[in-house]
Amino acid sequence: MDENAVLDEFRAAGALLEGHFVLSSGRHSPAYLQCARVTMDARRGERLCAALADRLRERFPEGFDLVVSPAMGGVIVGYEVGRQLGVPAIFMERVEGSFALRRGFGIEPGARCLMMEDVVTTGLSSRECIAAIGAAGGNCTAAACLVDRSGGTADVGVPLVSLATIEVPSYLDADVPAELAAIPITKPGSRFLR
Repeated sequence: MDENAVLDEFRAAGALLEGHFVLSSGRHSPAYLQCARVTMDARRGERLCAALADRLRERFPEGFDLVVSPAMGGVIVGYEVGRQLGVPAIFMERVEGSFALRRGFGIEPGARCLMMEDVVTTGLSSRECIAAIGAAGGNCTAAACLVDRSGGTADVGVPLVSLATIEVPSYLDADVPAELAAIPITKPGSRFLR
C-alpha cells in the first residue's frame, strides 16, 4: 500500500480534517488526522494495519514479543497490528500525567516490544511510551504508526516505521499565523481530557 492509498483511506473515512486544532503535543495545526474515524470501519483498519505489519515483518524479521500502545489513539491500531503479527497487544494509560501499565498488564523482562501509535507529530507521546516500556522491563526495538505527519523528522529514539509520511505544519502558541489564529480552536485529542 503506497502513501496515496493510505491517504485515500483517510479521505474516504472523512478523517482528514481542516480547521484550527491543538494537537496532543500542544502545538497548533491547520489539519488533523482523526484515526478513530479510519478504524471505526474494521475492514479499513484491518487493511491499513495488515500493510503496516507486512512492512514491519520485512524490516524486523526477528519479530516482536509484544505490541504496546499509548492510550487512547494507539489502542485500536496496536491491537490490530498485534493480531496481524500474531503477538499480544497491551496499552499504557496516563496516570497523573505519566504513562503506566494498568488493568493487570505486564511486560516480561527483556521482551522485544513494538510501540504502536496511530499518528506521530513530534514524537513526544511515543518517546514517553517507549520510556515507560523500558521502565516496565521491556526492550522497545521499534516504533510504528499509520501516519508520520512530521515529514520524517520526528525522533522517537528507535526506528520508526509508518505507512505514510507527510508534512503538515504545526506551530507553538507564539508562532500561530494570524489566519490560523482567526479560526476557533478544536482540541480533538485525549491528552487534555479531564
